[in-house]
Amino acid sequence: MLFPTDDASTPTFGTRILLFTGKGGVGKTTCAAATAQRAARRGKKTLILSSDPAHSLADALDQDLGPEAEEVEDNLFAQEVDLYYSMKKYWGNMRELMLTVFRWQGVDQIAAEEMAALPGMNEGSVLLWLEQALREEDYDCIVVDSAPTGETLTLLTLPQVTQWWLAKAFPFQKLAVKSLGFGVRKTTGIPLDKGYEELEVIFEKLERIRDVLATPETTSIRLVMNPEKMVIEEARRAYTYLQLYGYAVDSVVVNRVLPEEQVPENSFFEGYVRSQREYLQEIENSFGPLPILRVPHLGEEVFGAERLARVADAMYDSDDPTAVLYDEPTFKITEEGDKYVLQLRLPFVEDEDVAVRQAGDQLVVQIANQRRNYLLPNFLSYYSLTDHVLRDGWLRVVFASDGGAEQ
Repeated sequence: MLFPTDDASTPTFGTRILLFTGKGGVGKTTCAAATAQRAARRGKKTLILSSDPAHSLADALDQDLGPEAEEVEDNLFAQEVDLYYSMKKYWGNMRELMLTVFRWQGVDQIAAEEMAALPGMNEGSVLLWLEQALREEDYDCIVVDSAPTGETLTLLTLPQVTQWWLAKAFPFQKLAVKSLGFGVRKTTGIPLDKGYEELEVIFEKLERIRDVLATPETTSIRLVMNPEKMVIEEARRAYTYLQLYGYAVDSVVVNRVLPEEQVPENSFFEGYVRSQREYLQEIENSFGPLPILRVPHLGEEVFGAERLARVADAMYDSDDPTAVLYDEPTFKITEEGDKYVLQLRLPFVEDEDVAVRQAGDQLVVQIANQRRNYLLPNFLSYYSLTDHVLRDGWLRVVFASDGGAEQ
């Protein structure tokens, strides 16, 4: 259990959380389901939660699923989170509060109904179900089949966003809202004060779960991609921001790799295999020293227990899928005076082998005859690269707005 009953704010590390994300269509649901199935078959009580609005988890498991967790095989529970089901069951007072606020502001009734869900709550629902599972159940492992990359970043920054949104939506004092709400409820029956209390509880839960997700001993994020240019670009950007926000990425999963030995020369797929080889090298260069887990293309749709087991065999061999596969940060940014220092983990590299330059929104690092490209956070476009140095396996790159060099 992560939230002991005597102190709900203090996490312990009994439950392992694995969050899978990647560009839509890369097969992250398949990889998440295969991982959950492997964990369950190794004797761990496992829950897989899907926050992807496409709800393809039921297809991957080849099972009918509902909006609450249900056992689909021994030790394996599955759930497809549904926002409106969650609001109807747990957050009805909050919905009434939202509707009333929008009506006061002159919003059309139909528009108000659509807006009654908080921004980001579709992603936030899975965090609240995750918090509940950690608090009420005794799972050894929880696998989150997350929405595509952009929505995942929204999900992981949701606690900060929702606090800001609450301040904007209710710019008056909390006590005034509760007092006014109590009076309104007495005269009209609309539970504004109860709705505000519901909001506060939701935000407290989101803050707690954010701390759990940012604890590397508990939570690992696994990036799923295919060996294709646009997919790799999105994965690199996601990796940059996940590291920037303090979330631990412990591996990269390259799905649907076409086995070269099965492609005859002069075949239709020869060109694809050639470009795939280049992209696989680019993935190694961009994400090392993270473990790169390769999953071959099975030549058929992947659904059902037998095919998921084949995917898990390729990903983990005989290893424990819930293990922490890499436990060191590989990317971090710190503020030092009026400068920012970006640090990249580059083990086994000598200083004289490294050349660094900034090219638009990318940092280009040349290591001997290999080139690595790292996507930079957007705010660094206001700064210029002024210096770099390799120390103890870390490349320190200094960005400054005044052209000053590192002291």
